[in-house]
Amino acid sequence: MERRSFFKNLSAIGGSTLLGGCVSSGNKKSKGVKAVEKKDGNADPKMRGPFPILSTPYEESGDVDYKTLAKEAKFVSDSGCNMIWPLSNDAIDLLSDDEKFKGMEAIAQVLQNSKSTIAFGCSGKNTEQMVKYVKHIEKIAQKYKKTNIALVSRPSDDTKTQDDVKKYFLELQKHTERPTIIQTVNLSCKIKSINVDLLIDLAKQNPKVFGYVKEETGNAIECNARMAKEVAAKPIIHAVYSAWGGWQWLYQSRRIGSEGLVTERAVYADLLAYIWERMENGDADGTLSDAFAKLLLAFNFTYYSKGGTLSHLRGAHLYVGQKRGIFKNRISREYALQKGKQVIPPKPIISNFEMTQQQMDEIDTCLECLSPYFKI
Repeated sequence: MERRSFFKNLSAIGGSTLLGGCVSSGNKKSKGVKAVEKKDGNADPKMRGPFPILSTPYEESGDVDYKTLAKEAKFVSDSGCNMIWPLSNDAIDLLSDDEKFKGMEAIAQVLQNSKSTIAFGCSGKNTEQMVKYVKHIEKIAQKYKKTNIALVSRPSDDTKTQDDVKKYFLELQKHTERPTIIQTVNLSCKIKSINVDLLIDLAKQNPKVFGYVKEETGNAIECNARMAKEVAAKPIIHAVYSAWGGWQWLYQSRRIGSEGLVTERAVYADLLAYIWERMENGDADGTLSDAFAKLLLAFNFTYYSKGGTLSHLRGAHLYVGQKRGIFKNRISREYALQKGKQVIPPKPIISNFEMTQQQMDEIDTCLECLSPYFKI
């Protein structure tokens, strides 16, 4: 099940109520759970752990707010996480190339001398666009040599076959030597996902660039089977990251061996870092399950909006960002609708996410439950 279908189905069975409310009796410790031993994949140490995707902030006018974008990146770094930008529809589809390049530079500048890695999105509608992005990222990297920069990409929109995927990524490697996270799914192309054998083959051909996989293919059974195969291919495959917004992260880490997370949850970066630390130290203090439960509680805020792909990254989560001093507002760019389908409008459509006082009060109450795990 692809991530967006997963959320839709969860909502249909009452996900908004299943995860709602706070009935915690404190940070009660659980019994230690023996996790699967994670075989060393010889991954670049800067490429392990959570990679939350930054939400693109906007001014009241609808222009990109680069100052707040840099502030968000600093927040994520101070929380102890790596990060990704631009990725997800609100950053890929609704931004111009110039806006992406300006945002990348703002992030690279603020992360100089940081231990965190920024993986810049270089997904293209076609190979030519991808190459344009990679070349510009390399220019930024030369300017900000004290910033840890990696890449993340997915099959191009015009992909029709697995051979197209191979050609696309072999072209990417001609222009960079940076670790590149491969996202296995692109809903806009003809193939369902990238074959696991192809991911392994790419990693064999260029182990410096490839071998980092964001796995989000199909339903939970299919995805977990693919992930197990990828983990078993270590050290050819270096690291496999959970996806789907983190819904299966705990299971996939403890039972399969994923080594991080790519998720649209930047405003919870310190909670993600806390969970990752417990995954790494064998849950020494027995708080991992409780911390993860609190993360699921935060995911419930998604359903305060009308739905749609942007609500998982934005919507009420922007309010959380405001509460945490990251964002100035809840302004977003939106898609237009044509025959019930989302399309990119010729001019930006600007909206402000409205909330009732009751909704804000409920989020405030839930954030009190999360606060023991917040670092900042």
